Amino acid sequence: MANSTSPRPLDSAAGEAIASARLVLDIEAQAIAALKQHIGADFERALDIVLNCRGRVVVCGIGKSGHIARKIASTLASTGTPAFFVHAAEASHGDLGMITREDVFIALSNSGESAELLVIVPLIKRRGAKLIALTGNPASSLGGQADVCLYAGAAKEACPLNLAPTASTTAALALGDALAVALMQARGFSDRDFASSHPGGKLGTKLTLVRDAMRTGEAVPHVQHTASVYEAVGEMSRGRMGVTAVLDDSGAVTGIFTDGDLRRTLGRLTDFHGTRIVEVMTRAPRTIQPDRLAAEAVQIMEQYKVNQLLVVDAGQRLIGALNMHDLFRAKVI
Repeated sequence: MANSTSPRPLDSAAGEAIASARLVLDIEAQAIAALKQHIGADFERALDIVLNCRGRVVVCGIGKSGHIARKIASTLASTGTPAFFVHAAEASHGDLGMITREDVFIALSNSGESAELLVIVPLIKRRGAKLIALTGNPASSLGGQADVCLYAGAAKEACPLNLAPTASTTAALALGDALAVALMQARGFSDRDFASSHPGGKLGTKLTLVRDAMRTGEAVPHVQHTASVYEAVGEMSRGRMGVTAVLDDSGAVTGIFTDGDLRRTLGRLTDFHGTRIVEVMTRAPRTIQPDRLAAEAVQIMEQYKVNQLLVVDAGQRLIGALNMHDLFRAKVI
């Protein structure tokens, strides 16, 4: 028997899909916005508990909440709060041994009645670890057992059946991010701290420090201020950087001599052996300290149209050198 229902035009189906997608985004955005009214004293208590934690933060969940818990643990760990994820079901089969009385246990469950979590909560409490609950039901069994309960629910799911975890998981993820960022700021976590835990990928190259890209030791061309121009040129050739630092008796940088300085000197200098380098060097050269971002070194080089920078400590003593080729190798530019 032929199907009497005529297929809908493609344009109509596409229009409905777009409208549905936009509705999903609206519902999830509303769920996140609604969380703001719940950020208050309990959120501050949760921050205080984590900040005073002498162990690690253990984030736990199961199902979709487990996926969100894993991401929250990762975000905490990368922003200055030592944390790891434990699967709720695995915890009751041995992984509970990872948790100590010095830890903080963050449990995620939208219903607050996940059986796998409720099995291990009494054991967590018995060990003396603090319990923070992220749930859409503060009156639940999990919420009632927690030292602090944070609301992380949604008025309705974006799923048209109001069943699949969608808006609620988005809300929990956003609340986890809010907690991680608040902790990050409370700890004074800086871009340099971030760089130390993100050595790979795009973030790693953007946050590379000068000390990680610079040349050190014998690879850094340098002469004493008593050296002749001839000796300085020889050191430039040896170092293959097109530059040599000029140091005073304490090892502090007093000047720099570059290929450009050499070219400008050639037309007027006849005695390379008898002329001291301090007579032709560039004084007060551009320098940078080793804990600065390599990206800042690029900015200085571009701003002042130089190809090399000397790296110094707080006392202006030479500890390294950097040129554009070093920054290319480090993939900073």
